[in-house]
Amino acid sequence: MKEIGRAQVEDFLYHEAALLDAWRLDEWLELLTEEATYRVPSNDRPDSDPKSALFTIADDIRRIRARVTRLKDPHAHAESPRSRTRRLISNVRIVEQNPLLVEANFVIYRFRGNEDVRQYVGRYRFTLETRDGRFRIKSREAFLDAMELASLGTVSFIL
Repeated sequence: MKEIGRAQVEDFLYHEAALLDAWRLDEWLELLTEEATYRVPSNDRPDSDPKSALFTIADDIRRIRARVTRLKDPHAHAESPRSRTRRLISNVRIVEQNPLLVEANFVIYRFRGNEDVRQYVGRYRFTLETRDGRFRIKSREAFLDAMELASLGTVSFIL
């Protein structure tokens, strides 16, 4: 099997970030596998299992699709008007080749209505698969560095 390079992974992560920032959520969904998971664990137990610990978000593909449907609904109070975000991805590393495990740092700036700018800082962990010559997301985890989440407000958008 040909080894995958960091530049390929970076390009994919930058593409994913651009789709989310542009609120192109249907195109973002196309990046996911049918087994995809999206998780945001609590700060105090970041490597725990969502079956036995409290998670901010612990979605399977069905819940991810439902989340996107809610976010796109013009009557969705949590995101109407929708947040404007800008994601900065850095320090991309391939941790393992098989399965393809990738980590990267992120900063997300969120602008919404008359609220102050909110900053979400942390680390992503992705498990990626290659299908038809393209990467697909099998799992996506966002580990927030904030010690307490209340000051960040509702995390209604996709981190």
